[in-house]
Amino acid sequence: MKRTATTHAAAAIAAALAFGITGPAAAQDHAGHAAMDHSKMDHSKMDHSKMDHSGMDHSGMGDPATGHPASHAGPHGTSSTPIPPLTDADRAAAFPTLTRHMQHAPKVNRYLLFNRLEAWDEDHGSGQAWEAQGWIGTDTDRLWLRSEGEREGGDTHAADLELLYGRSVSPWWDLVAGVRHDFAPGDSRTWAAFGVQGLAPYLFEVAVTGYLGESGHAALAAEAEYELLLTNRLILQPVLEATVHAKEDVARGVGAGLSTVEAGLRLRYEVNRHVAPYLGVSHERAFGDTARLRRAGDAPSRETRLVAGVRIWF
Repeated sequence: MKRTATTHAAAAIAAALAFGITGPAAAQDHAGHAAMDHSKMDHSKMDHSKMDHSGMDHSGMGDPATGHPASHAGPHGTSSTPIPPLTDADRAAAFPTLTRHMQHAPKVNRYLLFNRLEAWDEDHGSGQAWEAQGWIGTDTDRLWLRSEGEREGGDTHAADLELLYGRSVSPWWDLVAGVRHDFAPGDSRTWAAFGVQGLAPYLFEVAVTGYLGESGHAALAAEAEYELLLTNRLILQPVLEATVHAKEDVARGVGAGLSTVEAGLRLRYEVNRHVAPYLGVSHERAFGDTARLRRAGDAPSRETRLVAGVRIWF
């Protein structure tokens, strides 16, 4: 009975407060509502689906804690505003009319690379050397131009020019065929040239070319190089070249068999993708009859050079 008395006392206090705030009518309603024993009400039998909430005015409902009208809040407690309808001006701003058509790459392209433009200075004189290649054409058919040479002490010791037609036989390899003309050493000479060039596994650039000349002369030249990226701009490039001749040619100082092998190591810094100065070392050695002919002509059979140059492409 003590609990019942306490309950009636709390109801009386609530009625008094309601009377003071909203008036006698509200106090009576609230007192009557407080007197209801909700513990004895069976809410499970109430059909909430039949309750008509459409007629209820929720706009006047306030916050029971503060008494202020309720506001529509976003997920982070901020007031949300309705999204305005999409207009034609909004669509035009999001999808403007394109005035330029898509531009495709030209079918015919060109490329020119001076892989080596270098110089050196030694006790017996200074020298210069070059190696260049370029092409013009499509992805499958190209006209290649290759040239290399060397000058020392003001004289041209070697110079040649190759004009080749290249046909792509795979994504990484081309077959080439054409002519090569030697300007030095000795009298000029023209060769028929044919070979293969491309990118071998592990990103080795390889070129192997055979040459057929007059009077039964024939030669084979092979070159492989690799680019090791130390950084995005600092690149180390090792190069290995070898030449083989089928017949001795005293006038040009070459013998039959393996003639020369040249190994180089160059470290370049790419100021940009088109210009890259470099420092390096190059070592060339003659073998067999070629070494003998060089010694007979007071020329060294092996030589090491410290070189400086620039690599340029267009």
